[in-house]
Amino acid sequence: MADASAAASDVLTRDAALLKETVREAGALALSLFRTELKNWTKGASSPVSEADIAVNDLIAGRLRSATPDHGWLSEESADDDARLGKHLVWIVDPIDGTRGYLAGREDWCISVALVEDARPALAAVFAPASDEFFFAARGRGALLNGLPIHATLGTALDFSRIAGPKPLVQRLSRSSGEISLHPRIGSLALRLCRVAQGTLDAAFAGGQSRDWDLAAANLIVQEANGNMTALSGDTILYNRREVTHGVLVAAGRDRHASIVEHFRTRPLP
Repeated sequence: MADASAAASDVLTRDAALLKETVREAGALALSLFRTELKNWTKGASSPVSEADIAVNDLIAGRLRSATPDHGWLSEESADDDARLGKHLVWIVDPIDGTRGYLAGREDWCISVALVEDARPALAAVFAPASDEFFFAARGRGALLNGLPIHATLGTALDFSRIAGPKPLVQRLSRSSGEISLHPRIGSLALRLCRVAQGTLDAAFAGGQSRDWDLAAANLIVQEANGNMTALSGDTILYNRREVTHGVLVAAGRDRHASIVEHFRTRPLP
């Protein structure tokens, strides 16, 4: 048993180094294409995608899949393969989270990659190249921003200038619509959640219809920054399931998170 545990630890140590190197390289590629003329189109009902998304996805896939052929793979810009469901370790990737902002020339976008072990994130990297912010977490080892430890804010108070997410959700926490007039807007969901981990935001919501690739890396970073991120019910978020779409989620420091979950338990969404 000890030998198996040591071997698993060695794999994660190797994969952590690979993850950091790959995400930094992917970020450099995305930044080199940022604010240039790019072909772009819409997939599904309204989701934008560009040739930069595809190029970054191809780079990440080439690095990670060749180095870890036994791991599963799930990416927003790759065809899904049910083979991932039988894998112990699975890479979950959003090549550019916040493509709409990326194409508009805004800086609120990032590369988000997690390694999920048995439905829960074990390694995570979220890189915002335009602002040179590299978030990293390994399960049980804390969360870092550019190599320095980060922590979610303490307490239970609700300052709506420090709570981000869809307006209807934020509004349900407040007593008047005027309280939320200044609530921040961050296009990338992964980056929005990481702002909770670093203490820039006190809390953040994800509306329904977010996917594994939007969430997995930021989830671990929040957890390792002494925060909590769950479904609005308080249920743990599980990854690499057949269904990768999630309902409403909330991230905050642990006490504030518990208070918000209790608020919605007594005042459920319609």
